[in-house]
Amino acid sequence: MADDRQVDRLIASEEIRQLASRYAVYLDARDIDALVGLYVPDVRISSKLSGHDALRSLFDQSLRTVGLTFLFVGNHVIDFDDNDPDRATGIVYCRGEIQDGGPDSDRWITQAIQYHDTYQRVDGRWLFGANRKHLLVYGTENGTSPLGLPPANWPENQTGIGSVPYELQTWKHFWEQQP
Repeated sequence: MADDRQVDRLIASEEIRQLASRYAVYLDARDIDALVGLYVPDVRISSKLSGHDALRSLFDQSLRTVGLTFLFVGNHVIDFDDNDPDRATGIVYCRGEIQDGGPDSDRWITQAIQYHDTYQRVDGRWLFGANRKHLLVYGTENGTSPLGLPPANWPENQTGIGSVPYELQTWKHFWEQQP
């Protein structure tokens, strides 16, 4: 029979997996406020920068250097701190499809990424405890950018460019704002 600690860790594992998945969805949608909300309020970004405002600025700057992104979260290993039930660490595998160079670029790359994370439960909610460590396994330029395809007109056609993320309000808002 499972004890309370096992049940708590099982629930926590799913909440942390959702945290990593939400990161991918919010980043792809350019929902910066939701993205920043996935981190502890005093998130440390560097030796000189910390907090949500600094993180928001960092995301805004870095996401303007790429256009469309599509992050696919895969393997996720979570290790809980035996001394503190509100702390954990983890490694997340991710495959990134990225329009490198901004929204007008024809350069399309694929990356294999490992994120090394710390997690902290704050007021009952699991959050990233520090700025994620983005470690590149490889990056490669694809020969043909899918963004040059004609409209798919989904569901009539199975191939072509779709409407996501272009129709998302957060995506539109991000690109309407001046840096």
